[in-house]
Amino acid sequence: MKTDLGWNSFFEKAFEPYQNEGYQAGRVSLEHKHMYRVLTESGEQLAEISGKMRHLALRREDYPAVGDWVVLSVREEEQRATIHAVLPRQSKFSRKVAGQVTDEQIVATNVNTVFLVTALNQDFNIRRIERYLVLAWESGANPVIVLSKADLCENPEALAAEVEAVAVGVPIHIISAAEQRGLEQLGGYVTSGQTVALLGSSGVGKSTLANHLFGQEILDVGDIRFGDDKGKHTTTHRELIVLPGDGILIDTPGMRELQLWDASDGLSTSFQDVEDIAQRCFFQDCKHENEPKCAVRMALEEGALTADRFQSYLKLQKELAYIARKEDKGLQAAEKAKWKKIHQAQKKQHNRI
Repeated sequence: MKTDLGWNSFFEKAFEPYQNEGYQAGRVSLEHKHMYRVLTESGEQLAEISGKMRHLALRREDYPAVGDWVVLSVREEEQRATIHAVLPRQSKFSRKVAGQVTDEQIVATNVNTVFLVTALNQDFNIRRIERYLVLAWESGANPVIVLSKADLCENPEALAAEVEAVAVGVPIHIISAAEQRGLEQLGGYVTSGQTVALLGSSGVGKSTLANHLFGQEILDVGDIRFGDDKGKHTTTHRELIVLPGDGILIDTPGMRELQLWDASDGLSTSFQDVEDIAQRCFFQDCKHENEPKCAVRMALEEGALTADRFQSYLKLQKELAYIARKEDKGLQAAEKAKWKKIHQAQKKQHNRI
């Protein structure tokens, strides 16, 4: 049943134009270099995108990603299929690709809940958690913070309190696979038809958590490295896994870099405390530097807002502004290349005539 894979009325309505054309709907479970594994009612299919779809695609978001519902023509005798379209997404967790290239990397789509997993050891970093929260809120999914490896921390509750200060209203769970602590609380998020994505740095215990939720060892788990008590990186690709209890899990590789991508709304939600204070400034365009009656500077002096929190907000704000400028130039170049290709095709057609 498609409902076991997360199908709902939203996707049903989006699929209506294709219903009488002999197409099927399927959900992408794995992305290869130029191929996709897609789960359908007739079984798993190995699929590639159509030539027309490839020709019309301008940006990364125009291509399928793990979690997407796609429109397929299926060749059942071959267990092969062709993808003709991606149905509209209910949520999309993206980041900028690692390195100097300004492009989007879609981590997972159509996710209901994002488990932001952070280990309570040397991996613990409040500023990184803020970054994850910005992207999670922007994605449209509900964030849940999972603090793993509590057995390696002397005072897990103290670190959880630090997280709570920057993640107001976000559920926080302290867990330890070694001590079987807190794991049962997470099962409530993975119910029938609901999709949960696991996100976090390498070695924080995502694969261990996935194995617990599945009920058996389905993913490799790395040992703790000697010297820095960090786990070894084991997951190498994004994969959608259907759990025995009908919930859906998307496991992702650890992220060495977490650069923002088009997340202005997520920034506002994550730093609502900072923006609420800024709205009380006397000048609407206050830079919070030397202006009189600056509510932000007053909050910093009184301790109502920490300098680290405010500097983190400014840094992420500048990063988003830079990405927006670069993306705009990239879109202009892509549009120019598209029309050049169309004109070349028209010219060839005219020469034949």
